[in-house]
Amino acid sequence: MKTIVALPAVVTADPFDEEPSNTELDAIERELPLILAEVELLDAQIIALDRAPNEIDERRIRRARRRVLAERRALANRTNGVAEVSA
Repeated sequence: MKTIVALPAVVTADPFDEEPSNTELDAIERELPLILAEVELLDAQIIALDRAPNEIDERRIRRARRRVLAERRALANRTNGVAEVSA
């Protein structure tokens, strides 16, 4: 009968299991308005999923889509501004 032994390299922590770096946290913070806008859009779509969307649901979804697009544009502009300053 063979014995099964855990390999130490497999059991020990992987470097990817560590906390996020400051750079990663900054990137998340920059993208947070877009993330929140996408969550709002998803919420509006989920609400309209169970039933036929009424006028208010359609307005809520349109408003959420516009906010997502506006946040994407703002993030792209901020990212382009950062790239130009550092170049």
